[in-house]
Amino acid sequence: MFKRLCVIGVGLIGGSIARAARAQGLCDEIVAFGRERNLPNLQKAKELGVVDAFYTDIAQALENADLVIIATPVGTMQGIFEQIKPYWNRDTVYSDAGSTKGSVVAAAEAAFGMVPSNFVPAHPIAGAERSGVEAAMADLFQNRRLIITPVAGTDSEAVDKLSLFWERIGSSVSVMTVDHHDTVLAATSHLPHILAFALVGLLGRKDEQREIFKYAAGGFKDFSRIASSDPTMWLDICLANKDEIIPLIRQLKDELSHIEQLLVEDRSQALFDTFTYARNARQRFLDTLDD
Repeated sequence: MFKRLCVIGVGLIGGSIARAARAQGLCDEIVAFGRERNLPNLQKAKELGVVDAFYTDIAQALENADLVIIATPVGTMQGIFEQIKPYWNRDTVYSDAGSTKGSVVAAAEAAFGMVPSNFVPAHPIAGAERSGVEAAMADLFQNRRLIITPVAGTDSEAVDKLSLFWERIGSSVSVMTVDHHDTVLAATSHLPHILAFALVGLLGRKDEQREIFKYAAGGFKDFSRIASSDPTMWLDICLANKDEIIPLIRQLKDELSHIEQLLVEDRSQALFDTFTYARNARQRFLDTLDD
């Protein structure tokens, strides 16, 4: 499907894209680009067979690449675009895997003065507890959603090529606007991560005195799993999408205050109704997974 895939940033996501593309025979050659300080990670990617070659020189990495996917933290995007700019090829499909799309589009506009027509913003909805290329999996994106957020002027042929690439990897491709993506993901991904970080931070401080983690049940492990996510990546995501996240945090505070007051007043029926509504809302979510 593609002659040469260049992955910029071979961590969990970039490495998994490379592994999946290789497993499905979608590229003749897969190469990686990274900075000198990330040389051990690049070497590990080659040792593991995730990539065929790696480069710390962007020109060499991009040479003859007809698909380039940027899989670095969203805070690095403008710098990456500026590195790529002198070698931009109109016949190549460029994309990313960032968890926020407004900031990525803004970074492209800052670097190029516009969003190049052959750049297709995208976001694979997938992740894992561990990070780094050693955690990369060929099946990470199987039966997961991949969101494409084209902007005005995005080339439809580039969108079609990228969609087919992700579909062959095993993802279900959806298309939505940049703003809609950031609103939805703030609620379904970004806020839950903040909650997990906050809860584990709170209990971690208590654990120092009271051995709380020693007696934590499976529910805590399930909920707190996402607090194992890469702090650098999530710092960038939260700062990039703070305009969507902050109102949700305020709404959550109101919800917690409401539940607190019901407890203070021993309003058992109101508490029961609150819990029942939440259970039913989650069941509606589970039902959508079967559609």
